[in-house]
Amino acid sequence: MSAINDSGPAFPTRYHEDMHGMTLRDWFATHATEADIAAVRAHGLAAHLANGLGTRYEARYIHADRMIEAREVKP
Repeated sequence: MSAINDSGPAFPTRYHEDMHGMTLRDWFATHATEADIAAVRAHGLAAHLANGLGTRYEARYIHADRMIEAREVKP
């Protein structure tokens, strides 16, 4: 299994490098809307999960991973 790209701290500070806090991936996951969760389920992005639908939490993190991937695409 490959390492998950969490995209680093969501709110980095230069004063507390040892205190990482919430990652950007966590921030994206917590802000996924009901429509985002439904889209993950509708498009089969959670198909690898046991029941084919996945939990709401798993769908949130799948959405977050897609958001991070979208940030890496160059226009």
